[in-house]
This record gives sequence, C-alpha cells and structure tokens, in this order.
Amino acid sequence: MFNLVIFGPPGSGKGTQSEKLIEKYRLVHLSTGDLLRAEIANKTPLGIEAKKFIDNGQLVPDEVVIGIIDNSLEKNKEAKGFLFDGFPRTVTQAKALDKLLELKHTVINLVVSLQVSEAELVKRLLNRGITSGRSDDTNVEVIRKRFAVYEKETSPVAEHYNKQEKLSPMQGGNTIDDTFHSICKVIENVLV
Repeated sequence: MFNLVIFGPPGSGKGTQSEKLIEKYRLVHLSTGDLLRAEIANKTPLGIEAKKFIDNGQLVPDEVVIGIIDNSLEKNKEAKGFLFDGFPRTVTQAKALDKLLELKHTVINLVVSLQVSEAELVKRLLNRGITSGRSDDTNVEVIRKRFAVYEKETSPVAEHYNKQEKLSPMQGGNTIDDTFHSICKVIENVLV
C-alpha cells in the first residue's frame, strides 16, 4: 500500500495535482472537507457530531476528523493506497494519523510539500476567485491571512515528516505538467 500526503498553501495546486496523481496511481482520494460533507449528508453518527461543531462556527475536533478518516480507510481496505489532500494540518493530526495507520499496518510513505512564491499564489487565487466565485479568493487581505495561518500550522507538520525522512519539498510554481512529472519522479523513487 502506498500512502501519500500532498500539502501546500492555498493556490499551490494541491487539488489539480491530486486529481492527476489519483488517476495515474489509482489512489483513493481523502479530502477531509469532502469526507466531512459526505458524513453529514449521510447523517452518520460522526457526521451528526461534526455538524454540531460546524453549525456553532467551531472547528471539528481532531478526534472526529480522525474517526471519519478511519471510516474511509475501513471502507476502502482493498485500495492500492491513499492520497491525503490537505491533511494533516497540525502536528497533533499528523501524530494521530501515524498512530491510526500503524494500527492498520501501514504508514505514510511520502509527503509532497508544494512550494510556490507568495506573489504567484496571490495571482493564482485572485484568478481562481474570478472563475470559481469563491469569496475567500477575491480579497488580498483575506488571502494573506490564510497564508499566515498556513505557515503557523503546517510548518511544524513539514518538520514532523522531515524527521521521518518522508518530506519532499517540490517546486509548485512550474507548469501543471512539469510539477506533475517532478512529483511522479519522487513517487517512483519511493515505490522502487
């Protein structure tokens, strides 16, 4: 089983690269946002619990998120592997994910961290805001606040996986195809 984490700041290309990687390597895509919405829509016990927090404007606790990921792993026992998109976001989540995967007799094999200049990220997000209608992508001040949160939360996550020699910083400012091919080279080296 091959388990991959892809992360980077907003606008770094995580979603675009995830789609291409899922198709090429036949991984199951685990996006915590998508998983939470599905659990809530299906009115599962975890979904009902998560909805209470969301309805009160609170973050869903790590235990609930990890529970939802556990459910997804159980539902996809025959998978070739998983792509964790934008998760874990904190060291606490990374440690909880490591423990969960250990219980399932597997590990995170590779963490790709997409590196893009702030100027390029702002440009990408403002363009996405025009085409997607996402209000959080139309205001430069809001975008910069999101970057600050990302830096505060994910820098320690990168270090967590760097200590395990699983982190691969990747230039994400190139073309979509160039970035994809660079990621694939790193994956192929891990799969050997």
